[in-house]
Amino acid sequence: MRKIVGVHGVGNLRPKETAEEARRNLADVWHRNLKRGRAKDVPDEFAVSMAYYADLLVPSGAQGATVGGSLDALPEDAEQMVRDWLLELGLPAEQSQGPGTWPIRQALGWLAERRRIGPQLTEAFVARFFGEVAAYLRPGTAREDARSEVARVIREQRPEVLIAHSLGSVVAYEALWHEPRPEVPLLITLGSPLALPHAVFPRLQPSPGTETGTGGRPPGVRRWVNIADPGDLVALPVRGVSRRFERVDSDLHDVVDAFDFHRAANYLACSRLATVLKETGPLS
Repeated sequence: MRKIVGVHGVGNLRPKETAEEARRNLADVWHRNLKRGRAKDVPDEFAVSMAYYADLLVPSGAQGATVGGSLDALPEDAEQMVRDWLLELGLPAEQSQGPGTWPIRQALGWLAERRRIGPQLTEAFVARFFGEVAAYLRPGTAREDARSEVARVIREQRPEVLIAHSLGSVVAYEALWHEPRPEVPLLITLGSPLALPHAVFPRLQPSPGTETGTGGRPPGVRRWVNIADPGDLVALPVRGVSRRFERVDSDLHDVVDAFDFHRAANYLACSRLATVLKETGPLS
C-alpha cells in the first residue's frame, strides 16, 4: 500500500469540524479525486492522509473564522501582493497609473475579460488566495505553527509521496527545510506559487540564495516533480519552479481544466499526475 500525504491549498478552512475531522474528510476527497484520475489498469493501492493547517491561519478570536473573504477587506500586505501579481500578469499601462493608486477591482475586470472568467469569481478567488497567502507569510506564529503541523504529519506518516497543492506547496517546502527534516522519496507540487515574484519567492524561509538567486530542493527529498496548468493564474511565471529552484527533476505543464485551472480536484485527477504516480512504481 503506497502511502500519500496531501497538503491542501487555499479555501479549505472547515470551521464546523475539528482538526481531526477536517483531516479525515479532506483525505477522503483527495483519495476520490486521485482514484478518478488513475488509469483503469493501475491498481488502487494507495492510502491518503492529510496535513491540515487552515485553522492555524485564522487570528485568535476572529469573527466568522475566515481569511481573505472579501476584496474590500484585504489587509495592506495582501493588497500589495495583488498589485505585484497583476503587474506580473502584464497589466497594461493604461490600467495602472502608478503603484498604489489604481483600483484593484478595475484591474481585475481587465483580467477577467482577458481570461474569459466571471468578474465575481475572479474577485472571490483573488481575495481568498492572497488573503490566505498573506496570513501565512506575515510575521507571527501562524507560519511556524502551520509548517510545524505539516512537518509533524510527514514525520508520523512517513509517506512515499507528498503531494502539495497551491499555498500548501509553500507550507510544505518550508516545513521540509526546518528541523527536524522529514525524509520524502517523492515531492509533487501542484499549481504552486513558489516562484511567484515579489509576493512569494523572495519571502520564502530559508531565503533564496543571494549569490545564485535560486532556491533549492528541500533536504530529504529524493525527487521533486512540479505540475502546473499553463493557464493557472498563480503558478507563475510559467516553468518558474524549475528556473528558480535547483534540482527540480520535472516541471510538467499541461491543461488541467479549460476554466477551473487551479482547483485541487482537477489537478489530482489530471493525466500528468496519474502518469507520474504510475511510472514511479514502488518507492519503499
